Amino acid sequence: MDSLTQMALGASVGVATMGKRVPVWRSALAGAFFGTLPDLDSFIDYGDPIRNVTYHRGATHSLLYLSLLSPIFAWLVTRWSPAGGFRRWWLALWLILITHVLLDSMTVYGTQLGQPFTDYPFGVASLFIIDPLYTLPLLAGLAFAFLGHRRVNRAALALTTGYLLWSVGAQAYVTSRVEQQLAQGDWSAQAVLVSPTPFNTVLWRVLVMTPEHYYEGFYALADGNRTVSFDRFDRHPDLREALADNWGVQRMAWFSKGFFKLEAMEGRVRVTDLRMGQEPYYSFNFVVAERTENGFRPITPELEMERPDIAASLRWLWSRAQGNLLPPPRPTE
Repeated sequence: MDSLTQMALGASVGVATMGKRVPVWRSALAGAFFGTLPDLDSFIDYGDPIRNVTYHRGATHSLLYLSLLSPIFAWLVTRWSPAGGFRRWWLALWLILITHVLLDSMTVYGTQLGQPFTDYPFGVASLFIIDPLYTLPLLAGLAFAFLGHRRVNRAALALTTGYLLWSVGAQAYVTSRVEQQLAQGDWSAQAVLVSPTPFNTVLWRVLVMTPEHYYEGFYALADGNRTVSFDRFDRHPDLREALADNWGVQRMAWFSKGFFKLEAMEGRVRVTDLRMGQEPYYSFNFVVAERTENGFRPITPELEMERPDIAASLRWLWSRAQGNLLPPPRPTE
């Protein structure tokens, strides 16, 4: 999730756990700080853009490592603020750190919760990385806590937890509808991903992978019994075969769990994570090879960013979420 949300969650958990044992500002400050601490790995340069992206949410998001560090952090906090007691701060900081990584795992990005035993990137994909309906109640609850109404803060935590459950339920509902639709058609689907569009959990993006193509469609909860209309795009299986040994392609295939594409542009090959963004605008595009007389030569990965028309995208998002059948915004030639 975004830093503001993680700060708000950490502060809310800190205030709720410490209660009246310490002033609200102190527990909120500690919660906000430790609530963003795991994301400091984003400032580490691992050597190239693909490593920077795929090693993020790694060891710093391990349930085991954070559990081992929490008593050390509690000792440091009690050196600063003895009030509250070591055990209570230990509980508070453990909850702050663990809720951070568990919330991250609700997004599609992938969080390596099981390190060092596994580097599998867990991702429920039921929550967009920025969702005001999750963040705003936490901020409101904190504001009331500073005014002396700690119960409102606890209620906000309960409300946002309910929202997470709602997102999982909505995702499951859309997934079930999509699977029924695919079962009725002549699909050779290898994998299906249902994830929320930006800032909401009522309009869902559907991504279907087949051996030679990938398909993108959208379903709004307001669509009712309508089937999902898909656009088809080429996966370029010839490039996958030619670059099967390319480390960048292999790494992105693992990181994206198979939801990736390859394309050749002006003699250079680019790999794209199809999970984050929508056609043709994606957050993670990496040039990994260039064409030579003898085939393709691996190069140090280069990140390429493509930005959509934000205003047009938001207008489409708002209208499509209400059930209006509008084609997604595409670049004009």
